[in-house]
Amino acid sequence: MDKSNYRWRICALLFFATTINYLDRQVLGLLKPDLAARFHWTETDYSYMVVVFTACYAFGLILSGKLIDRFGVKVGYGVCVLIWSVAACGHALVRGTLGFAFMRSLLGLAESGNFPSAVKSVSEWFPRKEQALAVGILTSGTSIGAVAAPAIVPWLAASYGWQAAFLVTGLTGFIWLGLWYVMYYAPQKHAKITQAELKYIEDDRSEDEDAGKSVSWFSLLRLHATWAFIAGKLLTDPIWWFMLFWLPSYFSSRYHLDLRSLGLPLVVVYVATSIGSISGGWLSSQLISRGWTVQRARQSVMLGLAFLVVPIAFSPWIDNMWAMVGLLSLAAAAHQGWSANLFTTASDMFPKALVGSVVGIGGMAGAIGGTLFPLFVGALLDHFKALGAINSGYNILFIVCGSAYLVAWAAMFLIRSSKAHVDFSFGESLGH
Repeated sequence: MDKSNYRWRICALLFFATTINYLDRQVLGLLKPDLAARFHWTETDYSYMVVVFTACYAFGLILSGKLIDRFGVKVGYGVCVLIWSVAACGHALVRGTLGFAFMRSLLGLAESGNFPSAVKSVSEWFPRKEQALAVGILTSGTSIGAVAAPAIVPWLAASYGWQAAFLVTGLTGFIWLGLWYVMYYAPQKHAKITQAELKYIEDDRSEDEDAGKSVSWFSLLRLHATWAFIAGKLLTDPIWWFMLFWLPSYFSSRYHLDLRSLGLPLVVVYVATSIGSISGGWLSSQLISRGWTVQRARQSVMLGLAFLVVPIAFSPWIDNMWAMVGLLSLAAAAHQGWSANLFTTASDMFPKALVGSVVGIGGMAGAIGGTLFPLFVGALLDHFKALGAINSGYNILFIVCGSAYLVAWAAMFLIRSSKAHVDFSFGESLGH
């Protein structure tokens, strides 16, 4: 009997949630030139707002992964989307810097639940050989959200005011919640799934992998596999945060683009990230289907993607805007392919009952990096802005971006290569 493909409908739901997640968080960055003038923000002031968001995002990850493992994806994900949608709309109601900071903090807390929920859903709904592709598809939602934002936010703000941009984007989350409530259940309890598809999903799993044993954070932190995931997130997530929150300002500063002109170059960059996300996940899945071990496939693809980010370091010698758009597109696409494979390493190495917790730990590390890096970015850009050479600050930042992924890959390789071993009941699953 042929298996059905209901799991891909679930993947579509996860994709749209991730799209909304990134659409909502990007609005402030796109409106930053206008809001900075309106509310008299310096680069350092704006960096503090980014720090508030990322710090709360990091704190939220302390709780979200564990809570999602405990209460399940349906309830946990739904609560997160509800709160972040309220926060996204709430930006339209504030009238000062402190108000924006409060809404950013609430948005960060709630949005932290997106990836622990989504990756755990994939671990429940997909066999291991399809997980990287599924994660690549849902991760491409970050790209589509980033594409949709510059396509519609400047137009909404210019046509109806900046408040409308926050309200309209925030309301999309409530539509998704209705679909989530109706469509999502665990595969074993879902009326729409066939027995053939359920067997296909569970075909390459061991009994240990499906065990529901609870393991503390401290126990997970004793595992080198956890630290490899932490290193990958800590060293590369801040680069994506930088691209997300500062690219509009970069194009405005270096190429003198106004609010209406920002859309096209940003759309090109973020469309490329969608291609990178899906392609990166597809490539490792293909290698595994051809007989490569899971670890070899993931490491090889991630190393290749790390090299693709390196050319962004040559930005000081690129004067043509569209050539720079090309370099940024390549780097952003490589990041998303890297991210799709990095997320999947959590479900590769841990039982699905622990995936949310592990992704939460790694996500918190990435958010901590994303909290600290903007402080450096803001101080560096203000320093060069005072000297009348702000583009020199951006050049330094792009050199940092170009080297970060190779450093991260090397750190993960060294951690995984350690001979230390911790004996858990699921210890054998770490060798997948």
